[in-house]
Amino acid sequence: MQKCLGIYVENNLIKYAKISKNKDNYAIDAFGVEICDDIESGINKIVEETSSHNVPISTNLLNDKYIYFDVFGLLSKNDIAKSIATEYESFCEKFNYNPKAFETKYALVQSLTDENKIKVIDVLADTIDLNRQKKYFEKYIVAGILPIGTAITNILNVNSKENVLIVNMEAKTVLTTIYNGQLYSVENLENGSREIFEKIKNTENSYSKAYEICKQTTIYTSDTTSDESEQPYLESIIPTLYLIAQKVMAKIETDTNKISKVYLTGTLANINNIDLYFQDFLGHTECKILKPDIIEEKKSEINVKDYIEINSAIALAMQGLNVGIQHLNFKPTDKTGKIKQLLSYGGSKEKKNIKLDLNSFKGALDQIELISLRATTYLIVSIFIFCAMSAILSNQIEKKEEKINSLISTEKSQIAKINKDETTIQAKTNKYIELTDEIRSINNKISDIAEMKNSIPNLLQQIMYIMPLDAQVISIENTEEKHIKIVAQSKNYDSLGYFIAKMKVDNYLTNIVTSKSKKVNKIVQITIEGELPWEK
Repeated sequence: MQKCLGIYVENNLIKYAKISKNKDNYAIDAFGVEICDDIESGINKIVEETSSHNVPISTNLLNDKYIYFDVFGLLSKNDIAKSIATEYESFCEKFNYNPKAFETKYALVQSLTDENKIKVIDVLADTIDLNRQKKYFEKYIVAGILPIGTAITNILNVNSKENVLIVNMEAKTVLTTIYNGQLYSVENLENGSREIFEKIKNTENSYSKAYEICKQTTIYTSDTTSDESEQPYLESIIPTLYLIAQKVMAKIETDTNKISKVYLTGTLANINNIDLYFQDFLGHTECKILKPDIIEEKKSEINVKDYIEINSAIALAMQGLNVGIQHLNFKPTDKTGKIKQLLSYGGSKEKKNIKLDLNSFKGALDQIELISLRATTYLIVSIFIFCAMSAILSNQIEKKEEKINSLISTEKSQIAKINKDETTIQAKTNKYIELTDEIRSINNKISDIAEMKNSIPNLLQQIMYIMPLDAQVISIENTEEKHIKIVAQSKNYDSLGYFIAKMKVDNYLTNIVTSKSKKVNKIVQITIEGELPWEK
């Protein structure tokens, strides 16, 4: 039976899940969440409590980055590798990174925009963070150090024709896009549980309490009511969720490939009604909480929500059991840095003794022996000449291939520079367009202010002539743009009715709406709202 311990690490929080595999059946043997001040001590405690000293461990990368580009599908493996190296060097040059600052792994997927191209998903791991992560586990068996953005797909069985988005709301939020059943992109967002915990921790002075408060929070949607006094930390939680939901909605709206489902997971997925909150933003796109495929809800004695809390750890453990994209693994090699190989040799181990009959070479050669000797000599000379010519031709071919590869490499380098220049020009063009739009927006605001400047004085002057003697305006307010709010009062309902009717007939305000009248001490008071009849 295979076993793997998945450990997801973020800030002061560690999630873990120990999974065993028997043929095609999976079982979760142990799981939980550990909040600690020292990550290494927390990991040691988890290994001890789960009896996993000799069990392979899979963990997550810290602060991974992703870059994307296309290569031609007809290139050889070596040429693809060279193209990826060139693109990586261009990326480092563009952002002024040291190429040695990252360790990289990549995955190839079929491009959806060009059938002749392959999309490269290049994962970058900061070497400092990676070495720190390796140090945490140096005394254990490491099955994998994996990007959680790709590993999270291990717990979801997606139809080959389905387009879905996984929103993993951990310390930071990771958006994983799957098109036609295959991983296509990963995007890191800064918003996540970390900023919520920090806000609550400032009041409660406890990371553990902040975590529990977040889990026990219930979000009330437009269809439900809430008592905010019972949930004082909603104002610390909702702004972050709003930003995440806005970015998810923007991605779905701008994506050329229609996403049919959005799956929510991670720490923030434990907030009650989180799926209903996101559904209000996403409209017709179905929104669901991500439940691991290996969990059979009817047979499990544990609440499925408890498993959802440690989805990231389950996904990492699954990859340690050979599920998912195996070559996106940043685990350390052995001390020699080499892969051990077993070599086998063919043939019999027995030695044969071959005896030559020297007597057969004595005496003069007859005619047949002379012809055979000449033929043998000719054959040997021919073979020698053929081998020499083959060596010469082979050498020339290798030189030509080296020259061609050099030319190809030079052309690719020039193309990369052109692409870089094109990107720079496009960035400057976009900046110019952005500045132009800002200037246009400022001019529009100036125009609106100038046009609104005399609107309220003019309105007051007009009202003065139609206001009944026994009525008076208590207040007049320009709430936004053209919107006007007037509070008037009188002892007589008819006077206020006349005043409202006169404003409508003379078109002083449009779309007039009145509130229910209130009568206090024989004085009738009413609120009138409407729009100024001027155009931008």
